[in-house]
Amino acid sequence: MKAILVGLGTAGFSWYKRLKAQGMLTAVVETNAAMKTKLGDDEVPFFTSLDTALNEQAADFLVNVTTPAGHTAVNLAAFDRRLPVLCEKPISSSYDESVLIVERAQREGIPFMIAENYRRFPYIRKLKQLIEQGSIGRLSALSIDFHRYHRVQRNYSVSLLEDIGVHHLDLLRYLCGEEGERILARLYNPLHGWEERGAVLSAEVLLQFRNGIHATYTASIASRCKPTPWCGNIRAEGTEGALELTDMKITHHHRDQSVLIEDLSGIDTTDTLAEFLNSLREQREPESSGRDYIQTERLVYDARRSHEQQQFLDLGMGREETK
Repeated sequence: MKAILVGLGTAGFSWYKRLKAQGMLTAVVETNAAMKTKLGDDEVPFFTSLDTALNEQAADFLVNVTTPAGHTAVNLAAFDRRLPVLCEKPISSSYDESVLIVERAQREGIPFMIAENYRRFPYIRKLKQLIEQGSIGRLSALSIDFHRYHRVQRNYSVSLLEDIGVHHLDLLRYLCGEEGERILARLYNPLHGWEERGAVLSAEVLLQFRNGIHATYTASIASRCKPTPWCGNIRAEGTEGALELTDMKITHHHRDQSVLIEDLSGIDTTDTLAEFLNSLREQREPESSGRDYIQTERLVYDARRSHEQQQFLDLGMGREETK
């Protein structure tokens, strides 16, 4: 299968190397012509115009690695040609716009997946498996703690929730297998952070999921402590025990015994690209499809609303649910 890659920034270049290594790359699109130097002597067709690339190059799917504000135009251009899209998160920089994109993909039957890689880490898959197998009885509570010093140059203001927290909120949905009902969030910039217009560096979020599951999320990208892994450190409490994921290692606590889980077999270890390609071949909805991932973006949207209103909010109140 052949792909057109759109975007050649830091993440885009990583996708370029991955697609190139697998012999899938048919063209690269990047509006900044100077970035072509990243390709060295590679003679892969390079375009500064997406429309030209789509008109001149045959492809089976498109990989969208542009900035969040640029996602929608690229997705719509691909949809106009009924081209399946694997898009980096978020779907769009606007939640309402994300809803419209997902609705169009659903309405027209165009495969559309978000490249949500955190839920595909092997230790996350194992944690999910252990919860589903009832190793701690009925799941009652989840918590994720994430702390790193992560100041990088971007073309837009850094936002903890949109840039990284969206991964963690998706993990909460994934691990509990339920959708959120209520949310309370506080977003702030700590004194030890840095000055950046529009930046949000830290967050505290309380979530109530269906079936009585409660979750907490505490995070900062301005922390100078020992950094957590990118997925954070996770605790899952159940009616008959608990699971802890600390520094990517799982410990099972049950009946006054704590056992390190070293066997990660029996789980699906494919990455986002393999999952997308498999879904196309099998003609099924991929994991973290647009239809599914819009629920994660809804958590981010309502976290911001909760912070602005300084109160618990019922999720989805005030607008139609995505079909």
